[in-house]
Amino acid sequence: MPCGRFGASAAWLRLAVMGHDAMTALKWIGLKPEWLSARPKRLRFQLFLSPGRFIHHARRLVLRVVRTCEELQH
Repeated sequence: MPCGRFGASAAWLRLAVMGHDAMTALKWIGLKPEWLSARPKRLRFQLFLSPGRFIHHARRLVLRVVRTCEELQH
């Protein structure tokens, strides 16, 4: 645990569990089956660090990604 105080360590543990659950849900809901066994480091470098821009157009929020679909599927 990161701290000697019980309350701080309990809060850290809860945040770590919530982050793990959010990452697992993201993989099951939004990614292809090949990505289910991917570790967070691989997801970070392959998906999350892809440059893009959010654009508001016609009352919608659109994400424009610089990479092509073929590059994201590797």
